[in-house]
Parts: sequence; structure tokens; C-alpha cells
Amino acid sequence: MSQYQRIKQEAYDANMQLPKLGLVLFTFGNVSAADREQNVFAIKPSGVPYEDLTPEKMVIVDFDGNIVEGDLRPSSDTKTHAVLYKQWPKIGGIVHTHSVYGTAWAQAQRDIPIFGTTHADHLTTDIPCAPPMSDDMIKGDYEYETGFQIINCFEEKGISYEEVEMVLVGNHAPFTWGKNAHKAVYNSAVLETVAKMALLTEQINPNAPRLKDALINKHYERKHGPNSYYGQ
Repeated sequence: MSQYQRIKQEAYDANMQLPKLGLVLFTFGNVSAADREQNVFAIKPSGVPYEDLTPEKMVIVDFDGNIVEGDLRPSSDTKTHAVLYKQWPKIGGIVHTHSVYGTAWAQAQRDIPIFGTTHADHLTTDIPCAPPMSDDMIKGDYEYETGFQIINCFEEKGISYEEVEMVLVGNHAPFTWGKNAHKAVYNSAVLETVAKMALLTEQINPNAPRLKDALINKHYERKHGPNSYYGQ
């Protein structure tokens, strides 16, 4: 048995959740799961349909993007995952999808406004949209630079990756992360739901105001604060 069996299974289980949750079409998405002690992560192989995946087909890659174990080519987004794992040490899982509503906001180059309490149950801020990549970055190592496109956005906006575990990449699509692959998938589903709610909110009322601070703080703290008590 592979010494990486745990993260191969974790990555497989998480990847299989994406089609079940309606977050991917065909092979438009991937999940990775990291082992921080061994400085590697398991990620979906490129172009393999979800119905053909097995834990054994997951590819093991180090935090510099080098293949450590596996016979298949890893996801084309592997270098983006590697950059995020290397730069943000408390991440244990990453998800990238082209889910419809999240991607629509990314293509519109817009942050997703915090309109309601569903959003505030998870974040106290808008979901950020990283600006489109510069021409020089596009001409370079594109997937590698996408990682820094995300990191630079968080640094410029003064956002903590530990508090905001999701982002839209401008003109591209969502990325989410978490302490493990399961939490990263959860965050991906939350992002997609909140993106859909925000779109409908603006269609119903183009002048809808952002949620007021008192409600933002109440809903976030009752679920995540030191005296949290809420769980549906």
C-alpha cells in the first residue's frame, strides 16, 4: 500500500463530491488533499472522467509541483495548488471548479456582495474577486502565476486566507480551500449557493443594500465566535 494512501483516499472522496453537488460539468474541476508532514498533496489526474476515478489514480505531487508518485498526468491546475500550499501553510485541501454562478461573478470581475445572513454565517466580508492577470503573467508560467494572482489579491485587500477560504479569479472561476479537502468542498458549495443568491438578489432589487454590520457580526459570531451555539 502506498505511504500516501490516506490523502489519495481523501482526495478521491472529495473529488467525487463535486458532481454530486452539481459543482462540475464533465472534468471541469479538481480537488487536492495535502499531507503537511510529508510536504506533498494528492490531486485528481488531468482529463479523467469522474466515473473512472479511483483512489489509486490520484497523483502525488510535492509543493514545488513535481510528481512524486503516480502514472497519470496531474490536473492542469496542479501548479496553482502547489503555490497555495507552499505560501499558505495552514491549508489542507483545495478545490477548483467552474461552477455556473461562481464563475459568472468571476467573469463579471466582481466581488460577491454580502447581502444576507447565509453569507454572514460563513464570512464577514464580500467574497473577493482577484483582478485579471497581467499580460506578463499570462505569457509566463500561467498556472503557477494563478497562485500568485490569488495571493496578491489577498495581500492587496488585507484579507486573511484563514478567515476567507474562497476567492474568484477574475475572468476565470472559483478556488476554495480549508483545513482538509472535505472542508474545501464544503466551502465550494457555499460559494456557489451564495453566488446564486446574490445574483437573484440583484435581479429582484438592483439597489439591494449590503447586510448591516450588526447582522453580519451576529451571524458570524454565533457560528464561529468563542461562544458559538448555532448549527443547522
